[in-house]
Amino acid sequence: MTNFPIIRIRARRKYYRLIFTGLMALMMSLIISSALLLVKVGFVDGFFGELMHSWGLAFVFAWPSAYVCAYFVQEHVLSRIEFY
Repeated sequence: MTNFPIIRIRARRKYYRLIFTGLMALMMSLIISSALLLVKVGFVDGFFGELMHSWGLAFVFAWPSAYVCAYFVQEHVLSRIEFY
């Protein structure tokens, strides 16, 4: 079996929340856009074109909202819970 090299990217710690929420919003908007499109119109001709359009639009709203929600949860909710 061929071993592919592992690609590592170095980034400053202060960009962690931005990168994390960006990746989460990217994946979640794809899943939700796909599910809603399948429920609404089904698997029709031009499905992937419509998916790319709706995914891009969903991501525009998902990333800022995920960033704000992550900040709120980390700073105002999780800080009040004592983990052991």
